[in-house]
Amino acid sequence: MICGMTTESIQTVAVLGAGTMGNGVAHVFARAGYEVILRDVEQRFLDRGLETIAKNLDREVKKEKITAAQKAETLGRLKPTTEMASVAAADFCVEAVPELVELKTRVLKEADATLRAGVILASNTSSISITRLAAETRRADRFIGMHFFNPVPVMALVEVIRGRATSDETFATTMALCEKLGKKPVGVNDAPGFVSNRVLMPMINEAAYAVMEGVATPEAVDAVMKLGMNHPMGPLELADLIGLDVCVDIMEVLHRGLGNEKYAACPLLKQHVAAGRLGRKSGQGFYKY
Repeated sequence: MICGMTTESIQTVAVLGAGTMGNGVAHVFARAGYEVILRDVEQRFLDRGLETIAKNLDREVKKEKITAAQKAETLGRLKPTTEMASVAAADFCVEAVPELVELKTRVLKEADATLRAGVILASNTSSISITRLAAETRRADRFIGMHFFNPVPVMALVEVIRGRATSDETFATTMALCEKLGKKPVGVNDAPGFVSNRVLMPMINEAAYAVMEGVATPEAVDAVMKLGMNHPMGPLELADLIGLDVCVDIMEVLHRGLGNEKYAACPLLKQHVAAGRLGRKSGQGFYKY
């Protein structure tokens, strides 16, 4: 094991993937003063990600959370690239590509081969086993889960997941790094869905069953949870925000990993996905947008 990696030695961070989660992760690192190498496979994805970051920074300026000068400084710290070789300059790396095992494995292997030996490699996976992903690299002791929540610039929680081989040093460094970002890290152990999605997704799944079985409309289900349980957003509104395809993918991870039929995805969720009704991102899910 290579020792000595501390938050003080981390100056440049690589973020792999400029999509919804990746651009959010890049945003918070750059805003916190880190140089950020933002890597994606095509320039158009990078352009879209940078546009989103700029819009979100504009919102922060409007709300007087940051100044216009700080916005410009933050954008100046972002270094977009389509080349994995550029990631070699990073002192810490966060993978934030879509939640597909094969894709994550391929990207993580490429990053592992490119990064310096002592650099921590984190995955922003929301449900895939950290131990499994770590085993695909040569740095299992320096591999960790760093599950940010959408929208990343706004949500305080980061679920920090220890794989079987994750070292105490890697865990401590990652927790401290989250604090430097102004986040609230919570440490958990590796298990299907971790804590967040093991608790949340079955609730969303049951809400979908309530609609499918005619117990209530989506509006009624969400109203009960908001008014009766004080949730800021109903489970079906939240499912539309997350993406119904993502919800189904996570339920399937839980189903396979825990081997219990109670984690099988609701047929109505699957029907929506098959019809292309994925939620906000497609314009329709349980609601129209």
